[in-house]
Amino acid sequence: MESAVEELMPRLLPVGDCDLPEDFDPSVPPRTPQEYLRRVQIEAARCPDVVVAQIDPKKLRKKQTVNISISGCQPAPEGYSPTLKWQQQQVANFSAVRQSLNKHRSHWRSQHLDSNVNMPKLEDEEGWKKFCLGERVYSEIESRSDNENLGIDYMKVGFPPLLSIVSRMNQATVTGVLEYLIIWFGEKKFTPELGRWFYALLACLEKPLLPEAHSLIRQLARRCSEVRVLEENKKEEQVSALNLIICLVSRYFDQRDLADEPS
Repeated sequence: MESAVEELMPRLLPVGDCDLPEDFDPSVPPRTPQEYLRRVQIEAARCPDVVVAQIDPKKLRKKQTVNISISGCQPAPEGYSPTLKWQQQQVANFSAVRQSLNKHRSHWRSQHLDSNVNMPKLEDEEGWKKFCLGERVYSEIESRSDNENLGIDYMKVGFPPLLSIVSRMNQATVTGVLEYLIIWFGEKKFTPELGRWFYALLACLEKPLLPEAHSLIRQLARRCSEVRVLEENKKEEQVSALNLIICLVSRYFDQRDLADEPS
């Protein structure tokens, strides 16, 4: 068996018989090239034939399957395709927002957060979904009456992407939270809370895009195009928000194959 293994895996450093002292101790640092090579042989012989990695299942992401599509966005419903002028204006506005954010990032990062703002750790996917969307959207609780003032209960309505919050997020956090919300959006409906966070996270993405961010924003644009087609009751405000995200991904981040054709 050993000879067969050697034929399949020839030695890179073949070592012949060498004269080693009788008191040769492989546990001490080698003093000659022969002692070094002999020590390597001994350590290799002690390695098990099969090694099983010890993996903590809790650290694995819940969703490992990644669906990759090379198709573009679905066309906007008839009567809802944005004009080229509108798209150009949105790109200009977005560019100004990004410049302002970068200019004042240090200032906003130095501002104290309210005591009720507890930003989750990066790996806490469920925590970030609740933080951004609120318990009401996350738990899919029906909207309550307008007489109840839920605006001040951020645990229920979600924290808005305040500058003091997003300025504290590094690129790993921005990309991670963007991925969490896109996963959510892949199975749930579009909400204003989701739209605000998508806009803010896109504003925080640094260019040139990392491959992961590049894939995420394309996935986001395609999902937006799907939702606006499937939406039975076309609400102008919601369709406009979906058009905006597609516009920014395609025209600001140079994913032109996903762009809406001007109406």
